[in-house]
Amino acid sequence: MNRTGSSTVSPSTAFRHTIGVFAAVPSRTAGPPLRESPMSKVEPRTLRGFRDYLPAKMIPRQRMIESIERTFQRFGFAPLMTPALEYLEILTGKYGDEGDQLLYRFKDNGGRDVGLRYDLTVPLARVVAQYPGEITLPFRRYQIAPVWRAENPARGRFREFMQCDADIVGSKDMAADAELVQLGCELLEGLGVERFKVRVNHRKILSGLMARLGITSREAESGILRTIDKLPKIGEAETMKLLRADNGLEEGSIAKVFEFLRIAGTSTEVLAGLEKIFEEGSIGRQGVTELREVFSILEAAELSSAVDIDLSIARGLSYYTGTIYETFLTDLAGYGSVMSGGRYDELVGVFRGESVPAVGISLGIDRLLEGLVELKLLKEARAVAPVLVTVFGADTAGYAARIARWIRAAGVGCELYPAYAKMKKQFTRANDMGQRWVVIAGSDEMAKGQAAVKDMQLGQQELVAIEQLGQYLADRVNAV
Repeated sequence: MNRTGSSTVSPSTAFRHTIGVFAAVPSRTAGPPLRESPMSKVEPRTLRGFRDYLPAKMIPRQRMIESIERTFQRFGFAPLMTPALEYLEILTGKYGDEGDQLLYRFKDNGGRDVGLRYDLTVPLARVVAQYPGEITLPFRRYQIAPVWRAENPARGRFREFMQCDADIVGSKDMAADAELVQLGCELLEGLGVERFKVRVNHRKILSGLMARLGITSREAESGILRTIDKLPKIGEAETMKLLRADNGLEEGSIAKVFEFLRIAGTSTEVLAGLEKIFEEGSIGRQGVTELREVFSILEAAELSSAVDIDLSIARGLSYYTGTIYETFLTDLAGYGSVMSGGRYDELVGVFRGESVPAVGISLGIDRLLEGLVELKLLKEARAVAPVLVTVFGADTAGYAARIARWIRAAGVGCELYPAYAKMKKQFTRANDMGQRWVVIAGSDEMAKGQAAVKDMQLGQQELVAIEQLGQYLADRVNAV
């Protein structure tokens, strides 16, 4: 109490009380009350190359990610997460000139030069160098996270997309390369993709080609490889034109390029053909030897039928040093790669100061998702729970809630209808959402300690005691 006997009031409380008094008593000299200005309408839209995923697409997308993560862990890869933002110097100079131009870069509020990650590989290399005492080599890690590239959006290509990467750091042996190819095959098979082809090449083989052409400049080599990489998309005539106009190659050199690119056949035949043009001890012959070892392992693992040698595969990123691969959906001509990767033995050394061998593979969820939609292999879904429990009124709401709890306790996804509504309306919602089972929990069922379960697909209905309901639904949901 203060001296006057009134309770102490804090300045902030007094201010609020004063405001309240003045707000409640209009001024005699004031004019008409001010009207609040109407809220201006903002057009709802997304940036070009970015997209929203509504539940119909997000549910199958999330299930794809869960399947991929299970496969990563089954192969013994541990999870890792890195920041979306990196210091710009971490990212630049690792992807080649073309890749550097596609970086989202800006100054943050502290005036630092930063960039959104372009891929998950360079951040991994930084992590391995930054935590030498905490990471034991060989290091197997996976990461599932979005990346950003300021490129022109196209069919199945976005500026923000999810990558699912797995890498082995610290092994120089071809067993690691073959392991990643095998992982890629099992990732796609686990997603229900049956028709695909992994196309493999080797950067040392391409370097051998450059030596045959007399190319010594790193910049010239990168330009020629970028052009060769476009061959499947633009064809021979256009590729020849670009080699001549953009890369300055003479007709004799162009002829050598296509003599090389036209070596075809089985992996054994291609490797034999390459041995004829590369001398013993040359860098090209080293690539042939390493690629032969990879295919030997894949054949023993009964996977060679899913993998071909494609000498046009060059991979635009400049950090690759060994095997390189891209994966295509057989039934989508011209769609582009849905999974790619390769060996990058020098990238970690940029941060660590010593060479550390590494190899990895990356699956693009968003491109694969769109490809499966085009092939009509993906079922859209609007509900994550296959069971809907009806609620008709306040008198049965508690009973329905108890039933829903028991169903969930049995490990079955269950949605409780969030309002009081007639049965027809709730059945319509279940059909619209693709929910197969509807549990009818009305007053008649409550009086008997039962629930009626309707299979919306078969049109059959059965009364079940609520004590048995969880197991009853679990058996049916798990059997689908």
